[in-house]
Amino acid sequence: MSSAVSDRLPTFPWDKLEPYKKTAATHPDGIVDLSVGTPVDPVPELIQKALVAAADSPGYPTVWGTPELRDALTAWVERRLGARGITHRHVLPIVGSKELVAWLPTQLGLGPGDKVAYPRLAYPTYEVGARLARAEYEVYDDPTELDPTNLKLLWLNSPSNPTGRVLSKEELRRTVAWAREHGVLIFSDECYIELGWEADPVSVLHPDVCGGSYEGIVSVHSLSKRSNLAGYRAAFLAGDPEVLGPLLQIRKHGGMMTSAPTQAAAVAALGDDTHVSEQRERYAARRTALREALVRHGFRIEHSEASLYLWATRDESCWDTVAHLADLGILVAPGDFYGTAGETFVRVALTATDERVAAAVARL
Repeated sequence: MSSAVSDRLPTFPWDKLEPYKKTAATHPDGIVDLSVGTPVDPVPELIQKALVAAADSPGYPTVWGTPELRDALTAWVERRLGARGITHRHVLPIVGSKELVAWLPTQLGLGPGDKVAYPRLAYPTYEVGARLARAEYEVYDDPTELDPTNLKLLWLNSPSNPTGRVLSKEELRRTVAWAREHGVLIFSDECYIELGWEADPVSVLHPDVCGGSYEGIVSVHSLSKRSNLAGYRAAFLAGDPEVLGPLLQIRKHGGMMTSAPTQAAAVAALGDDTHVSEQRERYAARRTALREALVRHGFRIEHSEASLYLWATRDESCWDTVAHLADLGILVAPGDFYGTAGETFVRVALTATDERVAAAVARL
């Protein structure tokens, strides 16, 4: 039975990178791993202290989170995203954003005959979620050019993983209007919204985009990147209560709850902007150093105006580029992991220590 489910899934892409990782690891000065966007900097002390203070949590946590967590979520959504009138009914904690992306179509009750759409260059888990639900899926360049027939879930992603592209207010406003006209539910993956460099990312929940109504729209947010909490699995949804209410009930039945210490840590993280600014400065410095080195080495950088990655090309097969950089002891992600449109690009993550970034710059 389990094999019948796994047969619906594509080959796990990262397994294909292993031979190149072995090559890069043979470099005399060690590997510089810029392939996976996993944080490497310390968890801020105030968050660690909040986690430890809540360590004596023998009882079950709630799926909806503590009132303190919901207060922190609503306050952050209004302060950071510019949304108005956000109540506890407008927010829902999740166990990291990846589990939500993978299981959302199933939790929405989608199945054969229903369609899920996502950007042509995109995080692979959007497709995985559709496959798990046995739903159909398709990619787009402009979502308003999709056939809305049987389209039940439209994924937006701004800032984009992998390209770092940011959708403008006008693009978002036009898409929200189109989706509402056709009764299509929007989930907007905004996990990198704190990391705008040459653009100021805006949420679908901003009144200039949604007109002050959250009907048919939900945004997805994560503390993994902004607060170095990938190991905590702390994320949340914000948006239409008519969507979040049924999801809350489903997730209660499924026991999809964030641990109590993690909920306490998230309250501390959401209430403090200083550590976010400090982490942004680290990433900005690494981005500048890597970008300049890649350009000098003969790369062209496209988009990359936000997020934790540089979308780079030498106008050759991405696997040739991966091999070339592996010979220098640098591991990057091939662009075709994110769709065939990325077959001449590589994704270069900013998530390495200052020392390792300096090593990569020197080798380039």
